[in-house]
Amino acid sequence: MKSPERGFFIDSHMETFNIQSNKIKLSFVKLGGRITSITCADRNGKHENVVLSPVNLMQGNPYYGAIIGRVANRICEGKFTLNGKSYNLDINNSPNHLHGGPKGFHNQEWEIKSIKPDQAVLVYTSKDGEENYPGNVKTEVTYTLVDHDFIIELKAITDQPTPINLTHHCFFNLAGEGEGDILDHSLMISADHYTPLDQYQIPKGEIKSVANSPFDFTKAKRIGENIESNHEQIRYGQGYDHNFVITNNGEALSKAAKVEELLSGRTLEVFSNAPCMQFYTGNFMDGTETGQSGRTYKRRTAFCLEPQHFPDAVNQPAFPSVILEPGHIYDQKIIYRFGVV
Repeated sequence: MKSPERGFFIDSHMETFNIQSNKIKLSFVKLGGRITSITCADRNGKHENVVLSPVNLMQGNPYYGAIIGRVANRICEGKFTLNGKSYNLDINNSPNHLHGGPKGFHNQEWEIKSIKPDQAVLVYTSKDGEENYPGNVKTEVTYTLVDHDFIIELKAITDQPTPINLTHHCFFNLAGEGEGDILDHSLMISADHYTPLDQYQIPKGEIKSVANSPFDFTKAKRIGENIESNHEQIRYGQGYDHNFVITNNGEALSKAAKVEELLSGRTLEVFSNAPCMQFYTGNFMDGTETGQSGRTYKRRTAFCLEPQHFPDAVNQPAFPSVILEPGHIYDQKIIYRFGVV
């Protein structure tokens, strides 16, 4: 099966596949559909990779650049009840279940359904009982590059009611992969509210205003401006690792965030039809992983902006449901738009 951009396919889940537009180039592997590089230009036309991906994808943090499911974020104590039946999921972020468990979508080999120079379609079927979730879930993820846009479409269907909350987990550094911390990146988040956490990083069921708090990014500011605050929520996350409720102005795709890196001039805008977005500042990166550049991934050398549904919604009556029913289609879209200033 030939592709004009990369030659031929082989079965190994570590084989790298490439797609590109006239502005950006992307590489990925079958394991978790993980993005291993996104190359784009700075204001001077210099192209660099702006996402982190360790040399050894089988060790360390398994979420770099991966598709996340069945349920992104944490589920309290790995427990939920659906239609009167109790489910116990694997605990992989004690005392909670995180990102679908150790055998979540990030650690599965995805099949490449089709590939073109600027687009790849990946599919995976999660069987009934996988990670103790109910139902057979068929998932299709499409990566498309159009000019400066990296477009991700996530679709799923099920044969039994089951929780579904998909996202994508790129770790970004707009200065370049491994090029120091991201504290001087300027960030705006289109969110007037966020969901506070308890000490185990589980939402309290509250939707709270960001006003007069370190979580107010309604006007752009340095990521590092309040990251060492003594605010209880910052202490719980050891920085930012929080869900923001995106302000939707009635549009199908809302602008969730914009990031600028002033030295390179690179910008990143995030658009999504999801109601929320997780903002994470690499607080648990510890320098034990080495990137493709040979640089080590130290604390806060990347940020993540992960459009999603409300976390732990299966246990939070105040949050909108994430239960997908048979006959319905889960349909989520994310656009990461790269540019320069």
